[in-house]
Amino acid sequence: MSNNESLAARGERAALIAREPELYKICEGCESIVIRDAATCPNCHGYRFDTDPDRVRIQAGVLGKRLPTSVPPSELT
Repeated sequence: MSNNESLAARGERAALIAREPELYKICEGCESIVIRDAATCPNCHGYRFDTDPDRVRIQAGVLGKRLPTSVPPSELT
């Protein structure tokens, strides 16, 4: 996947999150966006979250415009 394709996919996911920010929260450890029901962050295993929908919407916009900076757990095995 090229960088442009990756950015386009991230942008699409960010738009979905921004439409329904109340379904998500932000990990205060690594600033990833996770589903609201998650007990821990799948990326850093943090357990403190910001659930403010406005903050989620802003963070989705930030993350949707940049390439990933962490390795997803699925790539560690």
